[in-house]
Amino acid sequence: MDAIDRRILRELQADGRLTNQELAQRVGLTPSPCLRRVRQLEDDGVIRGYRAVVEPSAVGRGFEVFASVEVRRDRDSVAAFEAQLQSTPDVVEAYRLYGAPGCLLRIAVADSEAYERFWTEKLISLPGVSDVNSQMIMKRIKAPQGVPVD
Repeated sequence: MDAIDRRILRELQADGRLTNQELAQRVGLTPSPCLRRVRQLEDDGVIRGYRAVVEPSAVGRGFEVFASVEVRRDRDSVAAFEAQLQSTPDVVEAYRLYGAPGCLLRIAVADSEAYERFWTEKLISLPGVSDVNSQMIMKRIKAPQGVPVD
């Protein structure tokens, strides 16, 4: 990956809706080689996809929570827990961590009452869950911007 590829990545992370012509102009290429490079970055798995960034409150999910979750530390429990998370739409991000807690989840629901229902009816009944510690998000200080591609 060279400096032009990195410029392409920076531009697309800032605005994934750029046309190929706009992108080529911003990175100093003509459209044809620019498109080839973008396709190669996609084929190589460097660019994994494109998506819209949605305002959570606009779709009734303005109450966000980080939940630290302890899962029994055996292969079957971890696998069952992770598989169940894939079909749990309220969990918008999930990470397995080294050490304690075992997992960190970002959950987006309508309000505190909706989170309480989710916690009671779904979260604590996920396979292998032994403990949950919730932290409500007061204010988003910095939103995801993509990864640095220096």
